[in-house]
Amino acid sequence: MKSISNWNELPELPTEEDEAGFWMEHELSPGLMKASEHVPDSRESTTITLRFDPRMLSRIKRIARERFLNYQSMMKQWLAERLENEQRGNDR
Repeated sequence: MKSISNWNELPELPTEEDEAGFWMEHELSPGLMKASEHVPDSRESTTITLRFDPRMLSRIKRIARERFLNYQSMMKQWLAERLENEQRGNDR
């Protein structure tokens, strides 16, 4: 597996299949991962593990990169927004 140590090393991938294939052979270096981690505020947080289809995860990562966001932070934002909608009963 090849390690990506700089965001500039990420190529433009025209299709989701290309991106899924790229991430099957590449990974972010620990230093780059650490540098892009979201530092939570003073509230307590719990770590969980989720399994995703590689194509779905590639799509999520692509959307996050286009928005210059960490994909995990973006997913937390999406979940928070959905939870608000659910609690209001607006999502029916």
